[in-house]
Amino acid sequence: MATIKDIAHEAGVSAATVSRVLNNDAALAVSEETRARIFSIAEKLQYKPSRLRRMKKEEQLSRQQIGLLMWSTPEDEHSDPYFSSIRKGIEMRCEELGISINKVLRGNGRAEFQPMHELDGLIVVGSIAEEDVTQLFRHGHRLVFVNHSRELNDYDTVKLHFEQATRAVINHLRELGHARIGYIGGNDHIHRLNRQEEDVVVVELRRAFFEKALGELGLYEETLVMQTEWSSNGGYEAMNRLLQLEAKPTACFIGSDPMAVGALRALHEHGVRVPEEMAVVGFDDIEVSAFLNPPLTTVRAHTEHMGRSAVQLMLERIEGREAAVHMTINTTLIVRESCGSKLNGRNSL
Repeated sequence: MATIKDIAHEAGVSAATVSRVLNNDAALAVSEETRARIFSIAEKLQYKPSRLRRMKKEEQLSRQQIGLLMWSTPEDEHSDPYFSSIRKGIEMRCEELGISINKVLRGNGRAEFQPMHELDGLIVVGSIAEEDVTQLFRHGHRLVFVNHSRELNDYDTVKLHFEQATRAVINHLRELGHARIGYIGGNDHIHRLNRQEEDVVVVELRRAFFEKALGELGLYEETLVMQTEWSSNGGYEAMNRLLQLEAKPTACFIGSDPMAVGALRALHEHGVRVPEEMAVVGFDDIEVSAFLNPPLTTVRAHTEHMGRSAVQLMLERIEGREAAVHMTINTTLIVRESCGSKLNGRNSL
């Protein structure tokens, strides 16, 4: 693609002169012969100014047929905004680029899916079996999986750096003097779109890295790990079970902020002072976290950025990138009063 420098070189003038001629700068003192020569060379080299190139790219983007496949339902998103924030990031980036999302499908329902091979790209949010997705969308090189629990070497992926986040939480609690640290979290599944197949239970990454990190320190206690449903009620019930133990933890890492809301209620009902008798750290940094009593220390998951990054990866694939890219998004530890630290700020993980 020809540039202003190419035209300037062939015309024997400066790039600045070429730019001013092509922009019809009336204040430029240049002969008609030179002006004509520059336009002639620009036409011969099929030069297109950046504005026209940008308009052409925007027009090409507007023709892309993009799909979004999510496992979570609108009700799921209402109770836990983790996935709705990812979706928001996808939609915002598409709007900025002038891209329309032609199909939005929800996997967690009863509808049977029809093939989507006509789409130019598909973003999948949540752990949906890749073999089911590729039956619906054959262009695997233009698939982006967001927040998938498996390692998908053949596809573009975007996920959080769960190990680094978990280790940062544990390090912070250890610095505050805690040695008996509990964990509350839920199950993770690889969901099947094929109704004839059962969902596959897999190790939830926050719990896996929690067990690994405490195991390396010689502090892991299986009895302090509670598995429950991903909800405020689940957090409430799991904390009640922790509080029934004879040897209770002095701190608890909770896999989501909605679960932490329920856990804090259980602690208040049992008269357990937070953070004096138990420190609590959540995960997500949802809006309400800063307004709990006490305000919740939590890991900020940059979920909106995950969604925006997924759009970028998909466009690179559409434009011809061949190698799969795996993007890991760091998190930020937001330190508030629920863990008892005198610090009050943020630490990048």
